[in-house]
Amino acid sequence: MNSSFQIEGNIVDVVAKRVFKGIITVESKKITSIEEKETSNNQFIMPGFVDAHVHVESSMLIPSEFARLAVVHGTVSTISDPHEIGNVLGIDGVKYMIDNGKKVPFKFCFGAPSCVPATYFETAGAEIGVHEIEELMAMDEIGYLAEMMNFPGVLNRDETVFQKIAIAQKHNKPVDGHAPGLRGEDARKYIEAGISTDHECFTKEEALDKLKFGMKILIREGSAAKNFEALIELLNEFPDEIMFCSDDKHPNDLVLGHINQLCARAIAKGIEPMKVIRATTYNVVQHYRLDVGLLQAGDLADFIIVNDLKEFEVKATYINGQKVAENGKSFIESVEEKPVNNFNCEKISVEDIRVPIDGEKLNVIEVENGQLITKKVEFPFQNHSEHLKSDTANDILKIVVVNRYHLAKPAVAFVKNFGLKQGAIAGSVAHDSHNIIAVGVDDEDIVQAINLLVDYEGGVSLSNGTEQHILPLPVAGLMSNEDGYKVAGEYEKLDQRAKALGSTLASPYMTLSFCALLVIPELKLSDKGLFDGNKFEFIPLFE
Repeated sequence: MNSSFQIEGNIVDVVAKRVFKGIITVESKKITSIEEKETSNNQFIMPGFVDAHVHVESSMLIPSEFARLAVVHGTVSTISDPHEIGNVLGIDGVKYMIDNGKKVPFKFCFGAPSCVPATYFETAGAEIGVHEIEELMAMDEIGYLAEMMNFPGVLNRDETVFQKIAIAQKHNKPVDGHAPGLRGEDARKYIEAGISTDHECFTKEEALDKLKFGMKILIREGSAAKNFEALIELLNEFPDEIMFCSDDKHPNDLVLGHINQLCARAIAKGIEPMKVIRATTYNVVQHYRLDVGLLQAGDLADFIIVNDLKEFEVKATYINGQKVAENGKSFIESVEEKPVNNFNCEKISVEDIRVPIDGEKLNVIEVENGQLITKKVEFPFQNHSEHLKSDTANDILKIVVVNRYHLAKPAVAFVKNFGLKQGAIAGSVAHDSHNIIAVGVDDEDIVQAINLLVDYEGGVSLSNGTEQHILPLPVAGLMSNEDGYKVAGEYEKLDQRAKALGSTLASPYMTLSFCALLVIPELKLSDKGLFDGNKFEFIPLFE
């Protein structure tokens, strides 16, 4: 396209908080002038959307492919926490994400993962310590210290935790939070340590507690965790302290929409358009000091054209003055990228996941649709055989975690509310350490689903007797290096097939991946055993 051009319409000025008719002139990547002038064009020109917190890895796409899909929906930048690949490959994984992201016209702001491993109650593939944080924070490409999940360490003034925070402060870079359920005095201590955001609030009351102590709240609506309805009213009351984020977005969902969807939903709730738009543009750019234009004279030409400020249907997306998407088509081209991985385990057998009966009650993980938090429930059962099996009548299914980094005995537990009536599903996406996780109705299918992943060194799979499917994820066992739209289509088929086998969850694979996320209460399963997130200790399978 030409390096110099003009666009006219309704100009959304998020700095002055006004909308006016005018003409924008772009030359050499920047907006050189904005002329307020009557025009017959009724389209709206506004800054591009920024996702205030996302793990690109959860899209199962490398950054360059994520960008291809996201720009179609008006996203020009993301605050990207490479925590997932960090747990697999350490600092080399973070640099892989940065290098790949630079190959496309998109503005990734990567963070330095603060908690790798997330806990020492699971086996990760790498560690990012104080020295690695120092190296990362000195890089221009690293914009912040990513979510501080070790909130007990903050409250107990752990020396390593505070060293990492101090490094971020030395480099004048913000520190992101992660403190689900933290309230009152504990919330105050956590925030006063220098932590400025949180995306884990699941009630308005919790968010109000944190806002009171000066924290900014990110309203999260992803493929698994959905807190929009619970928190959106806060945007009316605290418009300068709220941002929108997806956190985790599966590829089939990203094809359908991104932050633009949240904006439309907020408008439908009766919230003023300027408050909504600033929460997805101005607030994020200011907080993270992004090199992203806000549609001001002299700014980089990062903006989008939408039909109206109600549905936010994106007509075109520009980054640095380059048109990167128009009318649903991305102009970002795929780049060839070699996979990197860390996978060292062998196939398992049915005998490896048998559970001898050793009590009258089971400690069961109870998942909740649309939430990362789980409940711990006790389930009485009658002994019908020598080994404990899945109980589809009561929706109590066997769940297995296999260490992907070295040979070890699989960890086995039971989970409620998956709904499967047949077969098994599995994945090497298992937050945060990304070992193999599987859930299923019978042991044979569970083992087959796991062994498919071992064969391909990562992916998401499904097994139902002779029916077997896998979407390979050769990049760290988390991402594909294939075309993003192709990956989304293949994942959609797996998702729909899991639901056809009985799963009642909106996102069964992502819900499964979070069953290993120990830093979110209440009961989870790591490769080392059943873990109580409230007590922060292992508990037995049988009471």
